[in-house]
Amino acid sequence: MSSNPQQVSLMIMGKEYRIACDAQEQDDLIVSAQKLDIQMRKMRDSGKITGSDRIAVMAALNLAHELQLMKTQNNGLNQRLNECLSKLTAKIDNVLDKD
Repeated sequence: MSSNPQQVSLMIMGKEYRIACDAQEQDDLIVSAQKLDIQMRKMRDSGKITGSDRIAVMAALNLAHELQLMKTQNNGLNQRLNECLSKLTAKIDNVLDKD
């Protein structure tokens, strides 16, 4: 069930952003903003990328890439888990059929 959205204040690269989100999502939003802030500050401090727009895009690309890797890994793990469960189910069925 969705609750009434509440305003959350986030600081990213020294700028405040007010975002409305459900109460149960606030902690995840804050952690996400902190992770983005860390990524952007690292890029800015490295001196290789200048301009907050370019830094934001590069940080977003890095985080999106990380998310895609995790999704791919999760899909592979789910597939292996399903294969193991199918084999286990077959073994259990085999044992039960012998009785």
